[in-house]
Amino acid sequence: MNIYDVSKKAGVSIATVSRVLNGNPNVSEKTRARVLDVMNETGYTPNVFARGLGLGTIRTIGIMCSDSSDPYLAHAIYYLERELRLSGYDSILCCTGNSLENKRQYFDLLRSKKVDAFILVGSKFIELRAKDNSYLVEAAKDVPIMLVNGYLEGENIYCTLCDDRTAVRQAAEQLLSGGCNDILYLFTSYSYSGTNKMKGYRDALMNLGLSVREDYIQNCPKDVLETKKLLSRLDEEGLHFDAVLTSDDALAVGAVKYAHAYGRKIPDDLSIIGYNNSIYSICTDPEITSIDSKVEALCTTTVTTLMGVFNGCNVPSRTTIAADLIKRATTKFH
Repeated sequence: MNIYDVSKKAGVSIATVSRVLNGNPNVSEKTRARVLDVMNETGYTPNVFARGLGLGTIRTIGIMCSDSSDPYLAHAIYYLERELRLSGYDSILCCTGNSLENKRQYFDLLRSKKVDAFILVGSKFIELRAKDNSYLVEAAKDVPIMLVNGYLEGENIYCTLCDDRTAVRQAAEQLLSGGCNDILYLFTSYSYSGTNKMKGYRDALMNLGLSVREDYIQNCPKDVLETKKLLSRLDEEGLHFDAVLTSDDALAVGAVKYAHAYGRKIPDDLSIIGYNNSIYSICTDPEITSIDSKVEALCTTTVTTLMGVFNGCNVPSRTTIAADLIKRATTKFH
């Protein structure tokens, strides 16, 4: 028996059951009595929503990320822990790597600790096959699951997303309008976020009636030197490109290194745009134009939404935040 069974049997929404558990006054006495009767009848004992009744919450949130050494994920962890602390919650962090088996093992470990909710940081926690995400959907019947820049449909699953697709489309459009004709797109993964970024690149070309050349879309490790090697190889093979648009700032740094090594002037011969507006973007000469994916806003919104769930509020299952393009010296447009 879980909160969904209670809501169904009582004929009310999950949010209403949550309000009853939290003693929210915005519930009629008749409805409150019906929900409590169902709980007594079924022997339902609240878990994550027990805070309003003082039934043993540990006021701790489980945070999972794939790689805490990644600058984007490291900043996200910092902002999440800060906001949770301000809200009176502790956190347990697990760095899972990318394998599904490890993700599930760490997830089960946190469940065994009876955490009050999960926050999964980054879109790599959502697998391409629906069946590989079933453990998340099933667990959400008992505990809220929050996704930072990942998307999964399901009851008690809440997603806060950056509009990656629009951000990349607009960046590519600015490159095209600024005179760049051959834009090379570099990406690191086929995650939800990675796929949307690639769609944005394709959108920009198709909206202007231009063909999408598949050899101008290159998968690349998130590594500065590997990116430099890839661009060097493409150059030596005769592929002409006058701009490099990337899904991560580390790739943009690699593009700067390539340009210096091959004598290509930035931005006159080669324009470069990164993604995430991380510390990488200001550590090169010239500094890199980059898309600010608003990691702080994503994290503060995630925690605000979670507190709303705990308090029985009606909160959106999906919140989208717009990105900004931070213009620096690797592009010609102003």
